[in-house]
This record gives sequence, C-alpha cells and structure tokens, in this order.
Amino acid sequence: MPEVFFNGPAGRLEGRYQQAKDPNAPIAVVLHPHPEFGGTMNNQIVYNLFYMFAQRGFSVLRFNSRGVGRSQGTFDHGVGELSDAAAALDWLQTLNKESPGVWIAGFSFGAWIGMQLLMRRPEVEGFISVAPPENLYDFAFLAPCPSSGLIIHGEKDRVAPPESVQKLVDKLQQQKGITVEQKIVEGANHFFEDRIEPLIEDCAEYLDRRREEIAQGGGR
Repeated sequence: MPEVFFNGPAGRLEGRYQQAKDPNAPIAVVLHPHPEFGGTMNNQIVYNLFYMFAQRGFSVLRFNSRGVGRSQGTFDHGVGELSDAAAALDWLQTLNKESPGVWIAGFSFGAWIGMQLLMRRPEVEGFISVAPPENLYDFAFLAPCPSSGLIIHGEKDRVAPPESVQKLVDKLQQQKGITVEQKIVEGANHFFEDRIEPLIEDCAEYLDRRREEIAQGGGR
C-alpha cells in the first residue's frame, strides 16, 4: 500500500493510503490509539480496520497524528489530533471528489477523536467506534450524534470498562433519527488480544449491512 505524506496544521503527516479502483468509491479514515501509550497507524486493530475497508472497495487512509512516526509536530492532548484528523479527511476528499460516502473508524483514543470529527462533518454517513474510553474522555459533545454507527468493545476491557461504554451507548440509543448499534466481543480485553478476528468479523458484518441499507435508500 502506498506511503503518503500530506500537510497538517502542525506540519507534514505520514500515512498509508489504498486507492479503490472505482473512482466513485466511498472513503474511510481510520484513527489510531493514544500516542503516549504507543498508539500508531501500525496498531494491529487500526491495520485490520484499514484492510477491512480496502477489501470492501473503499479508498481508505490511516495516518500518524502529529509527533508520531515521521509525522511532524508534538502531541497536543486531543486538540491538535482532531485538527490532524480533519486535515486527513480533507486530503482524502480532495483525491476523491466524487465519493458518495464518508466513514470514520477509530480505536480507543482514536474513537474519541473520530466521534468529535463526525460532529464537524455532516457528510459522514457512518462510524465504527472501537473501545471508546467514555470513562477517560468527555463524550458530551455528542448532543446530538449526527450519524448512525457501531460501538464495539470487549467484555473484559479494564481500560474502557463495559459499564462505562454502556452509558455512552444508552445515551446515543435514546436519540432520534440515527441508529447506534452495540457489539460486545466475548472474552476480549481493551487490546482484543487473541480476539481481533471476531472484532473485525463483527465490524465487517455491520459495514456490509449498513452499506446495503444506504444503497437501498436507508437514512443515517
């Protein structure tokens, strides 16, 4: 997959990009976990989500936020990382002007950044939020959440405990006009050790079903 560099607010950002054969393909951005805890675009969950989108005909981008890998800048506690994610989506949309749909996916810290991004981008038609750490970050900005999506997390997650993720799910499922689904991966911890395959299977099943619904004229 091609290595790419594009301009972000704090300098050049490093990414990996897979261009779909169809110029009218949907697009997706995949966001990595917390940089100060080793999160990069090469995280196994991020890579597998990237590959899942690519297999389904998306033009898809994963990238290192500021200060990670060969991306310029320094960690900015979420504020700058959100700006980086917006710049990544801008870059992706510039290359895919005819794209009919935009998806955002993120893992842990990346899930928090991704859900902030979708609040700012009305063109986002769906999201996949893996292990969103509701107990560590404020998700009150989702008022209301503008897009339907999937929240998926591990049964034995101690970083983002199931009861805290459940609070977020319950809040979002009360909103009208969108449908937020929940999946719990049996036996999985926060990093889905030995459970990445069922994680990706659940995400792929959701994505396939939602894309079919959208193609048939279903809403957000």
